[in-house]
Amino acid sequence: MSFKPKSASIVFYVSDIARTEKFYNETMGLDLVRMEGAEPFWLSGTLEGGLDLVFFEMDGERGNTPALVFTVEGGGIDDVVAALVAQGVTIVTPVSEAPGGWSADFLDPDGFGLGLWQAEEFPRSLK
Repeated sequence: MSFKPKSASIVFYVSDIARTEKFYNETMGLDLVRMEGAEPFWLSGTLEGGLDLVFFEMDGERGNTPALVFTVEGGGIDDVVAALVAQGVTIVTPVSEAPGGWSADFLDPDGFGLGLWQAEEFPRSLK
């Protein structure tokens, strides 16, 4: 299966989601929206250029956040991960539940973490 990403998000793991919300909304002038599906809430916003920013309150270390996460449009995340494995890509986290859908994490050739996310309304496999 050929996968050509059409959209992506930058995901941040932050220590205090309320502080982050205030900073990005008030100081940076972004319109981040509170989303449900994780405890506590998470934040999401889209820049004018189309890049999505997502913030979760959770432990993170330098090097694993921020993370670049590609959206799998229309379903088939299991197929995309299988194709990556077939090409020798290291899968860090297999397909698992995520807020609003499914996600998986993998490494590029230099060891940088990348991710995939797919909305829950689409099938995990198109085969």
